[in-house]
Amino acid sequence: MQARFGTLAAVACIVACGGGDEDGRQVITFPASAVGAEAELLQEQLERFMLERPDVRIVRRETPDAADQRHQLYVQWLNARASDPDILQLDVIWTPEFAAAGWILPLDAFAPPVSEYFPATVAANRWDGALYALPWFVDVGMLYWRTDLFERPPASLEELSRAAARSRSDGTRYGMVWQGARYEGLVTVFLEHLGAFGGQIMDADGRVVVDSNAAVRALRFMADEIYETGNVPRAALTWQEEQTRFVFQNGQAAFMRNWPYAYPLLRDSAASRVAGRFAVAPMPAAPEGEPTATLGGSQLAINANTENPEAAYAVIEYLTRPEQMLERARVVGQYPTRPALYGRPELARGLSVPPDRARRIIERAVPRPVTPVYTQLSQLLQIRLHRALTGQQEPRAALEAAAAEMRALLEKVGLAPGESAGARR
Repeated sequence: MQARFGTLAAVACIVACGGGDEDGRQVITFPASAVGAEAELLQEQLERFMLERPDVRIVRRETPDAADQRHQLYVQWLNARASDPDILQLDVIWTPEFAAAGWILPLDAFAPPVSEYFPATVAANRWDGALYALPWFVDVGMLYWRTDLFERPPASLEELSRAAARSRSDGTRYGMVWQGARYEGLVTVFLEHLGAFGGQIMDADGRVVVDSNAAVRALRFMADEIYETGNVPRAALTWQEEQTRFVFQNGQAAFMRNWPYAYPLLRDSAASRVAGRFAVAPMPAAPEGEPTATLGGSQLAINANTENPEAAYAVIEYLTRPEQMLERARVVGQYPTRPALYGRPELARGLSVPPDRARRIIERAVPRPVTPVYTQLSQLLQIRLHRALTGQQEPRAALEAAAAEMRALLEKVGLAPGESAGARR
C-alpha cells in the first residue's frame, strides 16, 4: 500500500507541479527518510541550498528506509516514466541497473570532479563508460579486533586464524564471527576473502571468474575456519550483522567482520563489554592477494525524465561539497567519499573511527560487480556459497555450479562478454 501511495503521489506531482511553481521557481523533488537526525540534517542542508539558489524550490518525498522497499518504489515510479522524483538516492549496487534501464541521466556533461573521490566509489557508478551517479557517503567492511587480547591487528589471513585459535584457547568463546546467513551479507564477506586470495567474482571484461582457483581457495578457507579450526561458529551460518555485533559486543569473540555502524555502539560502555578494548583494520590477505573491503554506501543520481536536469545536478553538487560531507560526518557519522577530507581535524571530531584508520580501510574498498543484473547474480551465488559452507557441496563444485548459472543468466539477458553496447542497452 505504501508503494502504491508513493506512485500516486508522484503522478499527482507531475500534474500539479509541472516542473515549476506559481512563483516561477524550478521545483526539484528529493526522496528521503522523514525521521531521525539524518532527515533533519538533510532538511537543513536543502534549506541552505535554497537560500543560495532562490530560483529553486526543493520538495522532499517520504520513502521507506528499508533498501528493498525503496528500490521497489523507485522501480514503480521510473517504469511509469514519472518525472518526480527528480533526484534519486541509490544503493551502490543499483546504479548500473538504473543506468542500463535508461532511468537515470549520465552526469559527464556536468563535468563532476571525479578525481576528488575515492576511485572505487566512482567505478561503482559507471556503466558503459559513463558516470551516472555521484557518491554521497561511503560504507565499507571492516575487521574489528580486541586490543585487550592482541597488540596489533593480524597482518595475514594465516595470522588471523592463528590468533583466533589462540584466543579460544585463552577462554574467548569464538575466535572470529562474520555474516554467514544466505543473504547479500554473505556475498560481501566472501568478496573480502576472495580479494584476500587474489580472486574476483567478475573480471574487468564482464566475465564470470568466481570459479577460479583463487576463489576456491577463498571459499575453502572460510569453510575450514568453521569445520577444521572451529574459529568461526556454525551458528554464524544463520547470522546477519546484528547477531555478530551482539556476540562481539558481549565479549564472546576476538574478531568480527562488520560495517562501520557497529563502532559507536561498541563504544557505549553502558551496553558494551568491549568498550575501549577494540579497534578496526582492513581484512588481512593471503600472500597471493590483497586486503579487501567490500564497498557500500549511497549515491545521488538524476531521474532521466526530470524537467529540470541542471537544477537537479546543482542540488547534488551542493550536497556532495566538502563542507556538507563534513557536517554529515559530524551529525550522523557517515563517511565522506572525498579522501582529502580525512586529513581535516573537524572530521576527527565527527567520526567514531579515527579518520586515518578509516581512510586506510576505504582505500582497500572494492565494488561488487558493476552490472545491471547484480541482484540476480548475487542470489545465485548466495545459494551456492551457503551450500558449501553448510557442507552440502564441496567449495569447487559449488563455485563451478554458481559460475555456470551466472554465465547462463548473463547470456540470457544479453550481457555476456562480447555483446555490443547497443545490445546491452
